[in-house]
Amino acid sequence: MVSFNEFSTVPSLLRNVVENIHKPEETFLIHKKNTTWEEISFKDTLLRADAISAFFLAKGIAKGDRLGLMIENSPEYVYFDQGIQQIGAINTSIYPTLSEHEVEYIINDSGIKAILIGNPFLFKKILKISANCQELKYIIPAFAGYEKVTIPEANKAEIIPFTTLLEKSVSAEEQKLINQRRREVLPADVSSLIYTSGTTGTPKGVMLTHNNFVENVNVCLQQIPVIDETETFLSFLPLSHVFERTATYHVCCAQGCKMAFAQSLELLAKNMGEVRPTVMSCVPRLLERIHDKAIKSGTAGGGTKAKIFTWALATGNDYRVKKEAGKNPGLILGAKKAIAEKLVFSKIKEKTGGRLKFMLSGGAALPKNVGEFFGDLGIKILEGFGLTETSPVMSVTEYHRQVYGTVGRVIPGIEVGIQNYDTKEILAIQTHESFNEDFESEEGELIVRGHCVMKGYFNKPAETAEVIDRDRWFHTGDIARFYKGNLQITDRLKNMIVNAYGKNVYPTPVENIYLKSPKIEQLFLIGDKREFITAIIIPNKETLQETFNLSESFFQEEGDFIENAEIKEWFEKDIKKISNELAKFERIKNFKIKRNPFSMDEGEITPTMKVKRRVVEKKYIEAINAMYEESVEAES
Repeated sequence: MVSFNEFSTVPSLLRNVVENIHKPEETFLIHKKNTTWEEISFKDTLLRADAISAFFLAKGIAKGDRLGLMIENSPEYVYFDQGIQQIGAINTSIYPTLSEHEVEYIINDSGIKAILIGNPFLFKKILKISANCQELKYIIPAFAGYEKVTIPEANKAEIIPFTTLLEKSVSAEEQKLINQRRREVLPADVSSLIYTSGTTGTPKGVMLTHNNFVENVNVCLQQIPVIDETETFLSFLPLSHVFERTATYHVCCAQGCKMAFAQSLELLAKNMGEVRPTVMSCVPRLLERIHDKAIKSGTAGGGTKAKIFTWALATGNDYRVKKEAGKNPGLILGAKKAIAEKLVFSKIKEKTGGRLKFMLSGGAALPKNVGEFFGDLGIKILEGFGLTETSPVMSVTEYHRQVYGTVGRVIPGIEVGIQNYDTKEILAIQTHESFNEDFESEEGELIVRGHCVMKGYFNKPAETAEVIDRDRWFHTGDIARFYKGNLQITDRLKNMIVNAYGKNVYPTPVENIYLKSPKIEQLFLIGDKREFITAIIIPNKETLQETFNLSESFFQEEGDFIENAEIKEWFEKDIKKISNELAKFERIKNFKIKRNPFSMDEGEITPTMKVKRRVVEKKYIEAINAMYEESVEAES
């Protein structure tokens, strides 16, 4: 008899694949071992997961216990996750980049009993705090040579190599118990605790259920039906983050796609050429870098090559605009597009492996001009939007309908509303079924209810009640509207700048306009309760170095900011030119050039690369005040 929850929980997805989609011996995971890409079958993945399940059952791990993972993307992550989830334990992934203090807080807040560790650096980090983590019983290093690390005397946790778990033989009785425990996992049970980045305070453990994840994957596959069992995904975004977990890992588990692991961000371009993925999840910053390098390479030195590149982009733009408007591009434009493809576009595509169907962008807003650039090349970029608390996808671009500058159509099965932040009046509600490509709404706070919304914050009922109201609406804290039927994110409520004259400035769209400058890597706007806008600029290091012939030692000099007048004037040209696209109260009046990027080690950004506004403004308050004093003096 088939139980009602079969294939409706995270550990049941792979069981469905081997029963209904692929043979057990077919490839599931791909990773590079030394110099060779090694393939791992569905069967071997499940056998290793069962060995891990048997190990933890013997240790008395019960349904609902939290087990931790602090490890880079790898087959080991998958084995461990599958092994613990099928016996009802909860995956509590921790960003490898977090500080010792933050890791200690998460281990103690969640009550982690065992933790998988990916490398010697992380192993040492855990050992430094293990004596302060009373619930932590087992530390499991998943790398060779862990014995060489000195174990502090204060450590009370047992250290067990991951190979011990994998090598455990599973008896018939143990297999029977594993199967029973898997059947007892219900869709409403918590699958994972994912701790928020803590941009505004203490991290909170978001409780996401099996139903949250499985429904999110199911409806996203409905919205992007071109994903099938033949795809190869290349995974490089951290699996400790909900976006990669759902958009890559869970999609591969549900659909039977191959999942390859990039070696590192530095080797990503090389790995793309080797793996030749058909689908990738990515963040806007990666796409911006590809865009910047392609423009720079195509136009460098001028001459015929640059003219051909510029012509090809213009041709691609004309072709795309006509196609998206539902018009026939015609034979002449079609022929021009074919030439542009051969001379320019194919060479750029080849660097991605040459097989990409599309890339899914999430985690932050993708600048409209970057999305259009890839569209002109014929590389489809689908944008999705969501939060950890929404497991994560709330909306995603449809494959056949692109509206640049938006994050797509509302997914099936949920309601998305726009609420006036002051009066609490709900200005608009949209569902997947009510989609109308002519619909537009006013701007307000984005609210959502339905299957994607979290169960709540772990052990924090008051904080949960603050964001989920009596009508079950989850208040995202984002400012949004509907445009051409699609969701368009304006900014975060907490980011909104209200100047001294009461004018509202949403930083993200303004920052994205200034990011059109190839000189600028990142921009941080300032101006709350002040008379005008200023900014901290992170330069494009490579461009800056080449332009002014700077050595690496320049970036190691003392002082957080570059005070060179010639460099500032160089930036000022672009700032003044781009400012014409903005309202006067949105324009940057003064700026500082930061010598080095904002740092996670310094607590300036979160693991998802979001700038901690309060931290940055407090840390650089003297430089910020100086910008306003300089501007006032210049006017007097």
